[in-house]
Amino acid sequence: MTTFTAFAVLPERAPAEDLAEHLESLDPGPYGVGVFEIEDGSGNFEVGAYFLERPNEVVLELLAAAYGSTGFTVSELPETDWVAHVRRELAPVVAGRFFVHGSHDADKVPATSIPLLIDAAMAFGTGHHGTTLGCLSALDRLERDGLRARNVADIGCGTAVLGMAAAKLWPETVLASDIDPIAVETARANVVGNGLEGRVVCLEAAGFAHPDLQAAAPFDLIFANILKAPLISLAPDMGRFCAESGHVILSGILHEQADEVIAAYKPQGFTLASRDEFGDWTTLVLRRN
Repeated sequence: MTTFTAFAVLPERAPAEDLAEHLESLDPGPYGVGVFEIEDGSGNFEVGAYFLERPNEVVLELLAAAYGSTGFTVSELPETDWVAHVRRELAPVVAGRFFVHGSHDADKVPATSIPLLIDAAMAFGTGHHGTTLGCLSALDRLERDGLRARNVADIGCGTAVLGMAAAKLWPETVLASDIDPIAVETARANVVGNGLEGRVVCLEAAGFAHPDLQAAAPFDLIFANILKAPLISLAPDMGRFCAESGHVILSGILHEQADEVIAAYKPQGFTLASRDEFGDWTTLVLRRN
């Protein structure tokens, strides 16, 4: 099936959301509309719409002028076998000793690696993104340097790839939480696929707002691979639920945002242990003194 996309950029969220709402009333109407903050530090917002028929480009230009957006860029997407595409494009990823692969590459796992089976799904975290790669590399380095985490939490877990990686290193149970119920179901399926039932427990929660997480605290190691704003909002809870001398691995941070995140965690007793860059993204390891 051929589909069409239309994208425009606005400098503020409110008019972007108004434009998106107006797009839904078009004829032919889109089957999907979204508003996304562009993660380049510009503060701009992108409005995207997906159509089964070519949209009326004259109408789109009038809407762009009315809402002060850039002109819409309309593209035709060819018919694609997405399963075959994913299998072709998502090659295995190596992060330290971790080997993240799809089921189609199960025969390529090196004997000396720590395998993590992650098939592409709706939840974030296949290992190909610089943020996930950074977190896995930081975890590998911490363990090599002698860290033995007895209590681990993966906040905003997505596919739970980070929580499962920790469970592959240490025998204790890992708690993995996400605010998105689809992500939680995906994470649970991945836990089963990796033979970690009972070792990684997946919870639906915003941050630490789950009784199981609060009862299990304090944590020796906490992952949070999300975005700058929620990381900063979580800083007080990180200080509350991270053990003395415990570590947090943070990502979802653009390079220019890293200093702001570090500054938010300093009053909670955290100091910078390491700072690494992968593509456009920075991964921070902080230690609570």
